[in-house]
Amino acid sequence: MGLLNPRALRWKIAALAAAACCAVAAVVGFLVHDATRERGLRVGHDRTITRLIAAERELSRTGKAPPDVDVRTPDELPEPLARDLADQPETDGGYATWYDADPPNWFWMWGAVAVGDGRVLVVRDDMSTEVRSLQLLDRSIVKSVLAALVFVVPLAALATEPINRRLRHGARTARRIADGELDARIGATGRARDEITEMSAAVDDMASALQRKLENEQRFTADVAHELRTPLMGLVTAAGLLPESDEATALVRDRVGALSALIEDLLEISRLDAGAERARLDAVPLGELVADVVRRTGTDTQVTVGEAGTVETDPRRVERIVVNLVTNAHRHGAAPVEVTVDGARISVTDHGPGFPAALLEQGPQRFRTGATERGRGHGLGLTVAQGQAGVLGARLTFVNAPDGGGAIATLDLAPGAPGPSHTG
Repeated sequence: MGLLNPRALRWKIAALAAAACCAVAAVVGFLVHDATRERGLRVGHDRTITRLIAAERELSRTGKAPPDVDVRTPDELPEPLARDLADQPETDGGYATWYDADPPNWFWMWGAVAVGDGRVLVVRDDMSTEVRSLQLLDRSIVKSVLAALVFVVPLAALATEPINRRLRHGARTARRIADGELDARIGATGRARDEITEMSAAVDDMASALQRKLENEQRFTADVAHELRTPLMGLVTAAGLLPESDEATALVRDRVGALSALIEDLLEISRLDAGAERARLDAVPLGELVADVVRRTGTDTQVTVGEAGTVETDPRRVERIVVNLVTNAHRHGAAPVEVTVDGARISVTDHGPGFPAALLEQGPQRFRTGATERGRGHGLGLTVAQGQAGVLGARLTFVNAPDGGGAIATLDLAPGAPGPSHTG
């Protein structure tokens, strides 16, 4: 994934780290804010009580209250302050306080004490300084958190790079295995012994088991094909000795021929699986080669040759691919079947039901035709064609006509040249 992809794991971990930092900062900030607010209220309360005590002393000494202290009756007091004054026990000195807050600019601490004769000393202390200090503290906490996030998020993203590197290496290895490189392994990366290491070991074990099973399958296929060749030769010889005019003779020879073709396909797939096939390149007039190959199939196939020139390729393998594609089109598709040669590209089109979805998604699979409407068969023709295309370094793609008018198989002998998207 790209560095700026917001869905990448690095940014998810960075976002989690940022969320954790914000949560911790919010809790700490709330505690600090609450403690500072309580401290400010206590300071205001103590300051107000101190002024009341000083005012009482001044009143008892001079008979007059200080200029900054009001003398009121209980009815003239604000209702919350009067209620608190009435609730004060005489053993506590009878001092009452009330915090009068009306944001954003009204913050006062009131204090009152009864001095007899229905008189009450009242003081009012401005709490704006404490409130401004608290607001400044809140802003400082927010700025500190934002400044910390500027460092925490990139550091968290960088800290996840080793994890991302190991995951990308595992993903690349898995793709190599999916592409047929069965001996690819993730292996141990670094000293970490964590969940990624366990996952890598599990993927390697799975790949090893898969490789063993596929090798056993390939070995079994090759052994079966080789073992069948000897009795098949006897069947071919015996079929050749049957009477020519007998109807059963034609049926036996037809079935023997089908069995012989199947065994040859199996042997060819075995060689392809073993990587024993090598292309022998020659300069070939592609249009003439394809026209001659289609003519020799004995099928009713229309050939259109466009700007086809000379191509460096293996004519025997091209012939094998074209024969298989044309035979598949006639067997599983519907007429008319058309072969088009344009440059280094060969397209075989039929007008049947089209390729099944499984073939388009997964490519040709041996011993599976994919859909009953495409007829019966052992499913090796397209598998052999795809294997031969791999030997040639060509690209063989399978698509359906956009209007539902049949299947299109395209062999592109020019690697890297623009071509249809590979859906199989």
